[in-house]
Amino acid sequence: MPNDDPRLAITLSGGGAFGAAHVGVLQVLEERGIRPGIVTGTSSGALVGAVYAAGLDVDEIERIALRFRWSRIAAWSFLPRWGLLDTRVVTEAIHRVLGRDPRIEELPRRFGAVATDLRTRRAVIIDKGPMSAALRATIAVPGLLPPVRLGGRLLADGGMVDNVPHAAARALGAERVIVVHLHAKWENVRMMRTATKITDIAADPSMLLIQPEMERMAQWTMRDVARLIAEGRRAATAALDAAGRTL
Repeated sequence: MPNDDPRLAITLSGGGAFGAAHVGVLQVLEERGIRPGIVTGTSSGALVGAVYAAGLDVDEIERIALRFRWSRIAAWSFLPRWGLLDTRVVTEAIHRVLGRDPRIEELPRRFGAVATDLRTRRAVIIDKGPMSAALRATIAVPGLLPPVRLGGRLLADGGMVDNVPHAAARALGAERVIVVHLHAKWENVRMMRTATKITDIAADPSMLLIQPEMERMAQWTMRDVARLIAEGRRAATAALDAAGRTL
């Protein structure tokens, strides 16, 4: 994309409907002329990151978020599979939004979706191949959404091992990283590991941490999407103003 910074990345964490807050963050960055050329994300962060990496305007991304329903990425299936829902509808959703299912390496911004290799329990960066396969893998919550076989690996939700995948941004060539952590004061899943990582990020001058606060917001329904977008804008504005520096 013209005017993108090829050494600046944005990393978007997962969190179900909380991912709508990422849209507000992207809007503030655009308004301030901050244009990351590298995008990484996991789960809902990867969904938002993928359309941003594809070059969609941030206002269009907001319109998509406000219309979003879970049925766009998962449908009930009575066929035998490792999950209650079928994510093959992701391909149809991508076609509706982008007109095709692009290969990740052809996107105007560098993109990597982070998933978990269920055999090794390690994070995997998917930065090549069809967008639909990468997104189906990174959102595959075990027991609910089926894992995806890709490149000889069985892949599921990246948030299981790395819900703040800034290391993926470094692996894709970033020198500076904007990290958006969907924070909740009550969060307890992976609490200690995530808390340690966030402390390290906050202390690193090459990274900017943005933490929208998810308290009292709905995580698994879409009722708070507008509020989540507004919270993303608030958190991004506060973090950029507090940093007082050019990224």
